[in-house]
Amino acid sequence: MADRTFVGLSYDAVLRKYADTVTGVCVMRLQNWADAEDCFQNVFIKLFQKSPDFRSETHLKAWLIRVAINECRNYISKNRRFLSLDRLEREPSEHVPSAWHDNERDVSWALMRLEPKYREVLYLYYCEQYKVAEIAEILRKNPNTVKTLLKRGREKLRQIYGGDSDE
Repeated sequence: MADRTFVGLSYDAVLRKYADTVTGVCVMRLQNWADAEDCFQNVFIKLFQKSPDFRSETHLKAWLIRVAINECRNYISKNRRFLSLDRLEREPSEHVPSAWHDNERDVSWALMRLEPKYREVLYLYYCEQYKVAEIAEILRKNPNTVKTLLKRGREKLRQIYGGDSDE
């Protein structure tokens, strides 16, 4: 594995650097750690097997996110089951990022309560620091659609946190 490189990074370095990003996308999409771990593995298997050429690290990261989203989408359609946040909270995993443990006010838990269409854009915008145009490209949506989803998602987050509706 060490002989394969992606924009100057070894496979292991890519795995270490982008593990949290891919995990976050999978968990936000599937709301189940075990299923997210399966999709996570599939993403990095595809990276290793396909060994695509990337123009930059930004391109690599966007590819990993796009593949993670597709893996989750395929997983959902194949399994046709979607587990609730209640079950996720009852089944903690040692693989859960430490920032997500036992913190009801953490934005990760609030995001998990949102519909996937809002959760996805808010996660990419706030957690992964992507700009609207980049999110639109990754999700293959119109930039105005992404802006609308961000606005509505923020409103729903305010409802979860009990904040007022003014920005």
